[in-house]
Amino acid sequence: MNQTVDQTQAVAAGLGIFTMVLIACAILLVPTIFYLLTLQKGLNRCSPESRAMNPGLVWLMLIPLFNMVWHFFIVLNMAKSLGAEFQKRGVAEDPKPGQTLGLVMCIGNLICGPVGLVCWILYWVKIAGYSNKLAAPPAPVAT
Repeated sequence: MNQTVDQTQAVAAGLGIFTMVLIACAILLVPTIFYLLTLQKGLNRCSPESRAMNPGLVWLMLIPLFNMVWHFFIVLNMAKSLGAEFQKRGVAEDPKPGQTLGLVMCIGNLICGPVGLVCWILYWVKIAGYSNKLAAPPAPVAT
């Protein structure tokens, strides 16, 4: 009888831990999805000829471990795409917008989590700003 109670308590504890892990994963997944939507939107706002990668490929970031390497490719291709689009539109911007911060973020994620997290937030905000700049109507030319 005592053994049955111990097994029941062990199963209940295991289910509790499993539930907490699922909740933690869901909490972490929500900002990741919004981040990926921001990246995808930024690429979508670039003309197809300016894009260095297909916008849908950002979703490969959801593959564990692979995402650690893929993030570098996204940062580099996002910078190429944004730079080409800004140049095409005649907007004065860094030739590779967001690339330095993005690479620092990727390296920070590998070496030091808190640094990577701060840089991730900063990179996200920077890319959202570039995306909004592409969405804005062109300024009227003064005559």
